[in-house]
Amino acid sequence: MSYRAKRAVDLALAIPALLATAPIQLVAAAAIRVTMGPPVLFRQRRPGLGGTPFTMLKLRTMRSIDVRSGRVDDASRLTGLGRLLRATSIDELPAFLNVIRGDMSLVGPRPLLMHYLDLYTPEQARRHEVRPGVTGLAQVSGRNALTWEDKFAKDVEYVDKHSLRLDLSILLITLGKVLQRDGISADGDVTMPEFLGSQRA
Repeated sequence: MSYRAKRAVDLALAIPALLATAPIQLVAAAAIRVTMGPPVLFRQRRPGLGGTPFTMLKLRTMRSIDVRSGRVDDASRLTGLGRLLRATSIDELPAFLNVIRGDMSLVGPRPLLMHYLDLYTPEQARRHEVRPGVTGLAQVSGRNALTWEDKFAKDVEYVDKHSLRLDLSILLITLGKVLQRDGISADGDVTMPEFLGSQRA
């Protein structure tokens, strides 16, 4: 699928989606401000196409780190509201703005952390040959229940096979996954354990 066709689909779907979910995002934002205080949005630099950094937007789900109270890891920082927002994927809704701005696509490998760039094998690094996505082949194939290696393999498979038909299929499956709240976290973690690198051949 050409960049122009993919971009047209992204805009045709992301703009109405942002408008339709605006009331939900406003309610969630108000709840975050009351329970956690500002800021409401979580902003973080993530690698985009070719590894070029951009600022990813999400609704905040964790309290700030507080060493004195022992609030230092994800499990202790994640709030009850945050768990609900993650389980329903409401925290991901601001990413429609990233899609509209051209930082992301609706479908593609999920944007991870900047410091992971130096840990990828050459094959895994191919996930940055396309724009990152709000959802992707790895997400509909198991999401955080997959190992890192399996997720990266799915990302590269998407790079090799992406098409309009595949994108639409992934979007439809994503809706079902969100309703089922499937694959939200890996066993023993609130999300995924940190990626420390794969064994290089």
